Amino acid sequence: MLDSQGEELAANRRNWDERVGIHVASRFYDVEGWLEERRGPRARELEALGDVSGLDLVHLQCHFGLDTLAWARAGARVTGLDFSPEAVATARAIARRAELSDRSEFVCADVLDACVALGHRAFDVVYVSLGALCWLPSVDRWALQVAGLLRPGGRLYLHDSHPLAWALSDDGLVIEHGYFETAAPFVDDSDSTYTDASRPLVNRRSYEWNHGVGETVTALIDHGLRIGRLEEHNWDVHQRFPWLVEQGAGHWVAPAEAPQIPLTFTVVATRNP
Repeated sequence: MLDSQGEELAANRRNWDERVGIHVASRFYDVEGWLEERRGPRARELEALGDVSGLDLVHLQCHFGLDTLAWARAGARVTGLDFSPEAVATARAIARRAELSDRSEFVCADVLDACVALGHRAFDVVYVSLGALCWLPSVDRWALQVAGLLRPGGRLYLHDSHPLAWALSDDGLVIEHGYFETAAPFVDDSDSTYTDASRPLVNRRSYEWNHGVGETVTALIDHGLRIGRLEEHNWDVHQRFPWLVEQGAGHWVAPAEAPQIPLTFTVVATRNP
């Protein structure tokens, strides 16, 4: 019989298995355009990490692998890890279509078991992109995996939703959820996703946890990483709240007349020698 966190993980896996087909077909991800245009990493990511040619990069919670494969296009040897079998199978199929199978592999496993699942291999870069940490009950256990995956001198790049934004109500600048990590998760029964969904979700129930910026940064420090950059951004890449306005493609901010608040944040850190 599953314990409560096992049940929560199973529900989240069903939810994300179902999202794969919806997301692959969405305008948000634009898989066909991505393949045709041979898109690489985002400019802000390249500015933070520089030339990755010949480096070993692991993308944790990689979904169906577009961001993972973008780094392969930039010259890295990439490994994507995700707990959704549907996502991993789709990532492998997209890698074949993009002719990047020789520079990529995808592994199906829980991120909190990443070191074991990847055979205790060491990487030059651990990459974590938006929408990752909220699915984890313990940011400390996550930081332990990050540290275990990095070579001495290896770097973490994390860009994720800001915990203050996570705590807000959808309807306005009102705090509705807790800012700090708690044992009990937030239960979500929404039938939609952050993309332009083509159909409502059947597996609606999911479980999420918030983690304060201080909790996340301290966990990384406690496990031997040195913080090189911590930035808070007043933008997100999708319309997370109905009151956000688009300021350029894929750049959503609060209206000019509203207080500007952090919507996402970036951490770049290095594992100590």
